[in-house]
Amino acid sequence: MTRHAWSERQQLCDELERLGPDAPTLCEGWATRDLAAHLFVRDARPDLSIGAYVALLGGRLQRERDKLAHGDYHTLVDRVRAGAPAWNPMSRPRVDELANLVEFFVHHEDVRRAQPSWAPRDLPDHEQRALWGALRRIARLMFRRSQAGVVLVAPGIGRHSAKLPDEHGTVVLRGAPAELVLFAYGRGDHADVQFEGKADDVVALRESKLGLG
Repeated sequence: MTRHAWSERQQLCDELERLGPDAPTLCEGWATRDLAAHLFVRDARPDLSIGAYVALLGGRLQRERDKLAHGDYHTLVDRVRAGAPAWNPMSRPRVDELANLVEFFVHHEDVRRAQPSWAPRDLPDHEQRALWGALRRIARLMFRRSQAGVVLVAPGIGRHSAKLPDEHGTVVLRGAPAELVLFAYGRGDHADVQFEGKADDVVALRESKLGLG
């Protein structure tokens, strides 16, 4: 099987090493060192990750993640590059592809697109299609707070209804799957997408809080 998630992980780690620990990212408040710490915790410290969802444990997550972020940066990046430990189901290629493709693609772009003079990558068709499949599975979750209806269109690949209209009409969001994924994850200011719909509906979509948070 093609391992797009693994490839995105390795390319992201290349960028983290190239840029060093203090480069900006699109994740608010995080430099590259903080993003690397987040990814390591996700891979190897589920006991800490629960703090992202349980408020009482959030302080412990933050303290331990800060400690990792301010430790040896190159060791931290090497740990991320190595992937999830054997006991973690995400170490298995099929689970890794399902659980990590979008995670590592988005965070790779969080690093790339926070730097000056970035440009979208020319991703191969098979990776674009893999991202489209992933987006279709999660679209309703990602767009659940949209103030407008949303139809996603990836030219030459497919069309998918992500959100039914409510108080606003429907907006057609058109772009390559990679760009639609970034928009869905709240990176709209750095995603190359086109909008089709009434102006007030487009504004409502752009002002909506999208993503998991």
